[in-house]
Amino acid sequence: MSDIFREVDEDLRRDRMERLFKRYGGIMLAGALVIVAGTGGYTAWRSWQQSQHQQETAALAAALSQTGQGPEKGVEALAAFAGKADPGMAALAQLNAAALLTREGKTAEAVEVYDKLAANGAVNGVYRDLASLLSVMHQLGSGDPAQLQARLQPLTAESSPWRFSAREMSGVLAARAGDKDKARTLFQQLADDSQAPAGVRSRAADLATLYGKS
Repeated sequence: MSDIFREVDEDLRRDRMERLFKRYGGIMLAGALVIVAGTGGYTAWRSWQQSQHQQETAALAAALSQTGQGPEKGVEALAAFAGKADPGMAALAQLNAAALLTREGKTAEAVEVYDKLAANGAVNGVYRDLASLLSVMHQLGSGDPAQLQARLQPLTAESSPWRFSAREMSGVLAARAGDKDKARTLFQQLADDSQAPAGVRSRAADLATLYGKS
């Protein structure tokens, strides 16, 4: 008797599956095709992305090679590349262009490039922070100390990869503002920080001693 019930149950399940497939089979097949196409599409997209990255790297290298024909030619080529590259590659081009401008004594123009990059929300935060740091660095002797200190403050945090340079500049700005006690404290903290680069610690120790004198 149990065999009869099992056969009936199997017939009912088979009949139910057939009716379900007739009703929803097209949708399920379409869904399966979308999954397969999506997987293939993702693979193709990754391949295209890698190809694009290689092309942009080659284009950036070509733009950098233009510096051999003179700084102005190099800046022009890097600016043209940055105008059509993705944000990350464009940031590298802009940093190089600003460095060329600085080398030519065009500090104000370089600062404009750094500030524009620092304000670009589409760029990775590490590049934006580096641009801010470099902008401040090129204004240490001419910019308003309080404003520059405000820009450096976020970069002095423990989580910042640029914290040691930012703290060193903060000490310089404190000294410029006439606050020798703050400058000495900042430099001494850097000199005592075992994680700071050796060059930074050495300079900080000398400056802490200098500003420790009455």
